[in-house]
Amino acid sequence: MLRTRKATEETSVTKPTGPLAGIRVIDVTTVVLGPMCTQILGDMGADIIKVETTDGDSTRHIGPSRAPGMGSYFANLNRNKRSIALNLKQPAAKAALLRLAETADVFVHNMRLGAAQRLGLDYKTLSARNPRLIHACASGFRKGSSMQEFPAYDDLIQGVSGIAALNAGPDGAPRYFPTVIVDKLTGAMLASMIGMALFHRERTGEGQEIHLPMMETILSFTLVEHLWHGTFNEPEKGLGYPRMLTPHRRPYRTKDGYISVIAHSDAQWGKLFEAMGVPDLINDPRFSSVQARSANIDALYATLTEGMKQRTTDEWLAELRPADIPCGKANTLADLFGDAYLAETGYFEPYRHPTEGDTIIPAIPARFSKSPPNVHRPWPALGEHTREILKEVGYSDQEIESIAPA
Repeated sequence: MLRTRKATEETSVTKPTGPLAGIRVIDVTTVVLGPMCTQILGDMGADIIKVETTDGDSTRHIGPSRAPGMGSYFANLNRNKRSIALNLKQPAAKAALLRLAETADVFVHNMRLGAAQRLGLDYKTLSARNPRLIHACASGFRKGSSMQEFPAYDDLIQGVSGIAALNAGPDGAPRYFPTVIVDKLTGAMLASMIGMALFHRERTGEGQEIHLPMMETILSFTLVEHLWHGTFNEPEKGLGYPRMLTPHRRPYRTKDGYISVIAHSDAQWGKLFEAMGVPDLINDPRFSSVQARSANIDALYATLTEGMKQRTTDEWLAELRPADIPCGKANTLADLFGDAYLAETGYFEPYRHPTEGDTIIPAIPARFSKSPPNVHRPWPALGEHTREILKEVGYSDQEIESIAPA
């Protein structure tokens, strides 16, 4: 249980204060990638109108919940949004979505490009109705490529991009990372690109289309270090940064647990060798320079594997932190709720959801001195704001009944 102040008062909707306050985003996304993108925009103050089918986003039903359709997975991807439920197979509902798009600054989807075109939600169609619109989408592969319409999810892209192979176990078999890294990275990158496009529009008045492929996004992220000899068009000489791939690169066992510790400079390694009782190793030709340590990374990290076993985690922290060597306890997920640093920064924020009761919201990481982001809305129930949103774009009560019956 989190040891922090309890959310004792009902948390109500508050005014958005972030740098995107006043920006309207039509969010036709599902699962993780798109909702990650739009939650970031919502955290920054944008009015996110989440357009769901009458069955709702599938993540509503994943993870623990107190009420149907309000699961933990959905909660962590959909705060600061309003939900409108529409059956887009009905012409009146489709017309309502198009009217919403006319009022928007940004339109986001993560469906396949052909599906968006068949629904009339492609850039060409929507920009004819709203020339200032930023139309943003992400899918598995590059628009215009032979694989444009291939289906893609995080696991698939982890495999074809090579990162599952980088994460291979001791038996050499590829393994997926235990997080939806491609979806979340692409979602965060898409949010960043939308911000860039809004900045361009501020200068020129022009809307535009953004397409972001998952495949190239994760490759651009991964190959920073792992392109290696490929950087010089010599992939046959070796790919992959050896320091990242040694089996010794992991938290090290101590007398009572595990510790994460890393040294970089000659001075830091000298202090670390001294603390382990082997000060002369800094003069060993294998370890005396950055280049030498890189070439002998397995042997270098093996010394840490053995050396860290000599003391408890707290004993190591007491010695290494004053020596300015980066180190910390290797936490479990459960340990995070008692972590002193996270308690100090208030990362786990208690929040009283109007229907779900006492909950925890991970804090927004960024801090702005002039336009601070905030959590101004809890994650919504399916279709919670349908009538409210349709009224905002001019529909009468009678018309709303024909679009979304109560």
